[in-house]
Amino acid sequence: MESLGDKLRSTREAKGYTYEQVGRETNIARRYLEALENENFSKFPGEPYLLGFLRNYGEYLGLDEGDLLSLYRSIKIQEQPTPVEQLLKSPRSFPKPLLVLIVILTILLIAAGIGYFIYARTPEKPVQIDLLHLPMEYILETSFLERRFYKGDTIIIPLGNEQYKIELFSMDDPLTLDIHGKEVQLDLAGDTDVDLNGDGIADLRIILSDYDKKNPNAGALIRFEINSHSVPDFAINPGSSPAGSTQSGTVIFTSTNTYPFTMEILFQSYCMFRWEVDRRERTERYFSRGERLSIPVTNTIRLWSSNATAVKVDLNGAGRTVTLNLGTVGEVVVIDLRWLRDNDGRYRLTQYRLE
Repeated sequence: MESLGDKLRSTREAKGYTYEQVGRETNIARRYLEALENENFSKFPGEPYLLGFLRNYGEYLGLDEGDLLSLYRSIKIQEQPTPVEQLLKSPRSFPKPLLVLIVILTILLIAAGIGYFIYARTPEKPVQIDLLHLPMEYILETSFLERRFYKGDTIIIPLGNEQYKIELFSMDDPLTLDIHGKEVQLDLAGDTDVDLNGDGIADLRIILSDYDKKNPNAGALIRFEINSHSVPDFAINPGSSPAGSTQSGTVIFTSTNTYPFTMEILFQSYCMFRWEVDRRERTERYFSRGERLSIPVTNTIRLWSSNATAVKVDLNGAGRTVTLNLGTVGEVVVIDLRWLRDNDGRYRLTQYRLE
């Protein structure tokens, strides 16, 4: 049976397409095209991005989306161990007399256990047996990483010419991370900003999304984001940029007071898109070509796009419309838009690009 990567490669070569041609017409970067054909799924920031690029590439090659997704699921199933429940499951149902006998024996065993503990009357400290988990080390190769971490796991954060190591030190309540000998504690659904290089600016945001203190063997779902701290809401000098931005801000509107605005978004190609309005909960969706999205904003919005040119963004405010330039073809971008007050007391709706 032809594998997923072989199917994509053989179809592209049969049509005489080069990576450059495919990338130009689908807005998919060459490194992601090669990763799909080599079945190197670790190159993608996350599975939603992978599936989006796979659908887009398959449609461009004229392949059936269902077949491609089935081949991908087959690969993922082969990478996972067979559940113990399936190994123990019998294809036949128990005969009724045998089932009755098992129920009776189970009741007798439970009764015997209860009697033993009542008779012993000596409470013993329960022994918790942790499931075997070998510590793993991860590297933050993109702007964020979100996965389940277990006690002893570490993540390497490259920043400039330095690398910073963070270890999941304790699975108690609250959960504790070791960052260069300093303990940082996190509560469930909590987040914290960390200054790694000591320059007074938060370089990393850590978010604890899911954790059951009664079952530490299930691990903790933690998200690490580079330069995702909030831009301060105080006066700044004109033309200066918030920490984490790659360029000076672009002023869109200027006013003596702030006012709400609306983002009107048209998806011109397949795209994974995420947005966060006024520091509230993030929303993430995979959009298809031709879909539209309208987002009302009071003060601040942050946009993530897996492909800068796959979205056309119009900003409407005070009866005016401005089309935003997010980036280049196939580029993953993070954009901040917010009202900021200058030293002269005027407000400017400014666009910043974050790393």
